[in-house]
Amino acid sequence: MSEGKELKEKLFNVKKNGWENQSDETLTEIFKFADEYMYYLNSSKTEKEIVSNSKEILIKNGFIDIEQKETLEAGDKVFYVNHGRSLYAAVIGEEPRTNGMRIIAAHGDSPRIDLKQNPFYEDSEIAMLKTHYYGGIKKYQWTNIPLSMHGTVVKPNGERIEISIGENDIDPVFTISDLLPHLAAEQMERKLKDGVQGEDLNILMGSIPYSDDTVTERVKLNVLDLLNQKYGITEVDFISSEIEFVPAFKARSLGLDYSMVGAYGQDDKVCCYTALRGLLNIETPKKTAVCVLTDKEEVGFNGVTGMCTLRFEDFIHEMLDKKSENTPSALQRTFTKSKAISADVDAGYDPNYPSAFERNNTSYIGKGITIVKYTGSRGKSGASEAPSEMVAELRRIYENAGVKYQACELGKVDKGGGGTIALTLANRGMEVVDSGVPVIGMHSPYEITSKYDVYAAYKGYEAFYRG
Repeated sequence: MSEGKELKEKLFNVKKNGWENQSDETLTEIFKFADEYMYYLNSSKTEKEIVSNSKEILIKNGFIDIEQKETLEAGDKVFYVNHGRSLYAAVIGEEPRTNGMRIIAAHGDSPRIDLKQNPFYEDSEIAMLKTHYYGGIKKYQWTNIPLSMHGTVVKPNGERIEISIGENDIDPVFTISDLLPHLAAEQMERKLKDGVQGEDLNILMGSIPYSDDTVTERVKLNVLDLLNQKYGITEVDFISSEIEFVPAFKARSLGLDYSMVGAYGQDDKVCCYTALRGLLNIETPKKTAVCVLTDKEEVGFNGVTGMCTLRFEDFIHEMLDKKSENTPSALQRTFTKSKAISADVDAGYDPNYPSAFERNNTSYIGKGITIVKYTGSRGKSGASEAPSEMVAELRRIYENAGVKYQACELGKVDKGGGGTIALTLANRGMEVVDSGVPVIGMHSPYEITSKYDVYAAYKGYEAFYRG
């Protein structure tokens, strides 16, 4: 190597492809982990399914509901489920909680199509459902694709009915129709964001009329009758329901080399899974390791199951109580001594749209986990900016663990931007930095990640828990 090449190797920060020079053993591990991740995605399309399946994984790995424990000892593994939509899990560390904890928080909710409270109507002998979209979407991407129906109906007597239609191959699927190009001249003159209106996102549910020509709205009646036969529900029960329509696509290996994952909801279920799997490898850490799978990130962090909720504090109080550490200032001392990762995805560079990205400061799929010092938009508005000391500590952890990382931000300045739950953790007094997986096509019905980056996140999160 020439002197110049040696100097360049020493001084330049080069983003190298993570697939290069991997051993056969490591490649086998990466692909095996990706298969397990895709299995998780296919059974976890909603935030409630994320929590339910994650709880099952925790129990199989020796975790116990914290409410069943009277006291806690180092090495104990506990969890708490918040209204079935968010989950907090911890491995109790040797040091007092007031010395700080290691927290990784991801979110299980993803952009989707929700039902309105009074969704059913019939038009031209087609039964339809009115919707209200959830999170930031390009509306036109959600038309003429297969959708599955997931959710819960709760009756006044407390009975809960779980609904899942469209995931099994024998199930029907649903869709939102779009206008054929032959008749869409007016529509195609609109701005892209207005090509499909929010009130046009109506679900096609059926077209066979009920066999009684003495009644009106017979197709709507027939669809409601089918739902009543299968689930015992009536139209009024949808007032107290949470029904979501999500893409019916299965998570699949993408690319002829099987190097990528194509799936709905990888923002942010990829970080949920990798953070959870990393926690399973922790036995008795020095500092208590906490994994948070939260809800409502896509609509602003609020609500009883969002990251702003005091239910998270309740979980920490439970740990302090059961370790006899809950003095009046213990909670705040715990938070101010804690270090956290906001585990969320970032926009991976898309060669089809190079003008949206600033190449030096974007993430690239296949080049490792991201470190995002600040989020926000325009002049860092709404940002939670990590202290440089926290960024340096995360670099140390990743480098010592042999985890490839890349620093980035979300697109060009003034092109857009975004926020994460980092600020809700920082506002509690923690040092926090965003770190996650690059995604191409974020918030679309079919997002793309690199299997290498997914594995890097898993190993990086595990290393962070260990410190």
